[in-house]
Amino acid sequence: MSEHVLSVKDLKTYFHTATGIAKAVDGVSFTLDAGKTMGIVGESGSGKSVTASSIMRLLPQNGKIMGGEIDFDGVDMMKLSKKQLVALRGNEIAMIFQDPMTSLDPVFKVGNQMVEMICAHQNVSKEAARAMAIEALGRVGIPNPEKRMDAYPYELSGGMCQRVIIAMAICSHPKIIIADEPTTALDVTVQARVLELLRELQRNLNTGILLITHNLGVVWEMCDDVMVMYAGQTVEKAETKELYAAPLHPYTWGLLDSIPRLSDESKGMLTTIPGVPPDLRLTGECCNFCNRCRYAQDICRTSVPPLVEVKPNHFVACHLQNGTNKLERVITREVETVQTNREAE
Repeated sequence: MSEHVLSVKDLKTYFHTATGIAKAVDGVSFTLDAGKTMGIVGESGSGKSVTASSIMRLLPQNGKIMGGEIDFDGVDMMKLSKKQLVALRGNEIAMIFQDPMTSLDPVFKVGNQMVEMICAHQNVSKEAARAMAIEALGRVGIPNPEKRMDAYPYELSGGMCQRVIIAMAICSHPKIIIADEPTTALDVTVQARVLELLRELQRNLNTGILLITHNLGVVWEMCDDVMVMYAGQTVEKAETKELYAAPLHPYTWGLLDSIPRLSDESKGMLTTIPGVPPDLRLTGECCNFCNRCRYAQDICRTSVPPLVEVKPNHFVACHLQNGTNKLERVITREVETVQTNREAE
């Protein structure tokens, strides 16, 4: 058995389009241990969800894994047949998607879908599968689980549907749960309940969780380690507390500065990262962030910075933060002064 329950090394996933090859994931590496949570953060289009889909080998037709290694508990995922992958998905590796309504078939009852999934992965009768499904619904806090088995997805709220998906994920006691934006479509109170549910399941089953999210607050609450992605590459990776206390990459600085703060006056403008991410068909010749980085120098525009360990378990890909060079962070928060009639008085 391997040291890590999941090990991804130099993963490259490209999409072949009519206008060129988009490097959606370009050389990403990380590990996940049992009972731990790894967070992946970054803007939309940074490669977070494609990384998860690559691990599950669930890519669209124009997407292809061009290189790298994916090791799951000692098994080389790249060498598995379609039949072996089907047996693995939903059994030892479970995935929770952003929108639960797209994961549940609207024309079948919740119970029927759960029973079918359990029977597909476990050698049990339909009666035993139904009992397991009812127990799982109860564990995730769904009231009257027997009654909910006969409900259609459209009869349930978004939070309730997400709990159903989590219940389906835990029926087989997976070693890994990949949660892709599991709380984005939910209100704050339901978000808190879903996150607490994931923590509880992790404690009980010693499951490793790969959490993909835009919400840096969720990362702080949930994750042991965090990886920051930008334009298909890892720009920084560290333990969560270390990354929040001493971030090193200018992109990470920008993400953290953009978090609204309760201490800010209501008139203050949110800090943003200027510019837009690069065209993924044109990356790989320089630092992908150089066109948006206020600290960029000539070397940033001519060569790709390697990911180096500058502190124990703290990695960063920046020419100006490579252990020899050290960049001084400039902290600014833009404030817009708005004159209202009341202030004028």
